[in-house]
Amino acid sequence: MPNANFYLPAIKQTVGQSLKVFELVYNDDLLLTTASQVVQTIVTAYKQHHARVWFCGNGGSAAQAQHLAAELSGRFNFNRPPLFAESFTVNTSYITAVANDYGYDHIFSRLVEGFGQPKDVLMAFSTSGNSPNIIQAVQKANEMGVVTIGFTGHGGGKMAQLCQYLLNVPSNNTPQIQEAHLLLGHIICGLVEEEIFANLKPGT
Repeated sequence: MPNANFYLPAIKQTVGQSLKVFELVYNDDLLLTTASQVVQTIVTAYKQHHARVWFCGNGGSAAQAQHLAAELSGRFNFNRPPLFAESFTVNTSYITAVANDYGYDHIFSRLVEGFGQPKDVLMAFSTSGNSPNIIQAVQKANEMGVVTIGFTGHGGGKMAQLCQYLLNVPSNNTPQIQEAHLLLGHIICGLVEEEIFANLKPGT
């Protein structure tokens, strides 16, 4: 067995690589300006249109979709009323039925078609920007007047031309892209919460 410090260099190397991606995000004015616009868009959707925010993603991005939806529908930094936010990945019976009967590429687009309304918001996660079921969901959302927000890496892929707002992490490393997606998602959820429920924030 290696000693307790055997893996320390590899761990530090990985942490350093993640920090470099976060630094790239920090210095990407276009990305951060888009994130600010996304906050404003979601706040407007909730306050002016009584709209809903939907999330979708595959694999690790599915977990992040559920995580971030819960930050809005539950709470994030302080106690306040819930906001309507849900991930399209939570109903396994639906997912397996549609994947079996229609094909996996249709699992999210059919939910957009069934639940989406104009002025709703779709937060779509794909590290490559090319996931077929995410592409179809974004296309359907655009057809229906649902605002589309893409979280990507690898230059944005096909989603770069489809999403109204693109949060493209400047990296080609999938785990580090996902880490940055969670960072951006947390920032967005926190600012949306503060803007909508400013009177409930402790200390105000």
